[in-house]
Amino acid sequence: MAEYSFVTTWKLDAPIDRVWSALYASEDWPVWWKGVKRVTKLAPGDKKGVGALYRYTWRSVLPYNLVFTMLLTKMEEPHAIEGIASGELAGTGRWALSYEGGITTVRYYWQIRTTKAWMNLFAPVARPLFKWNHDAVMGWGAEGLARLLGARLLSSGSGEHS
Repeated sequence: MAEYSFVTTWKLDAPIDRVWSALYASEDWPVWWKGVKRVTKLAPGDKKGVGALYRYTWRSVLPYNLVFTMLLTKMEEPHAIEGIASGELAGTGRWALSYEGGITTVRYYWQIRTTKAWMNLFAPVARPLFKWNHDAVMGWGAEGLARLLGARLLSSGSGEHS
């Protein structure tokens, strides 16, 4: 399996509680995040959301869908959401939010492995394309979140870390 480690950072001039609420309500992501085709809650989790299980269907710039589930393992309102992904992508994801001077900084840490045979086969040559694709999808998320909140997107960027 090919492994990837991405860190995406968004900076918005929006209150942290509004940003948190939008990210926490992932069933609503298809409304504002281009590329998120469907989010289905499979299990509710506890009253904080820990243990909730969601199935995500994403459609990216590249002509394929990715489907995976995410089990929420940590919720610290309004600062952190963590989960374990399984399916066509497997690994961990973590949203980390901070607030200073009227600016909310959102960082998403995505450490995953691809499980589709064709993706693993082409990973040695397609890695830059997969990174570009990831960056595009995350850019759509930043732009959509800013629109949803009526906020200015001050910066958005991703990087791959090994």
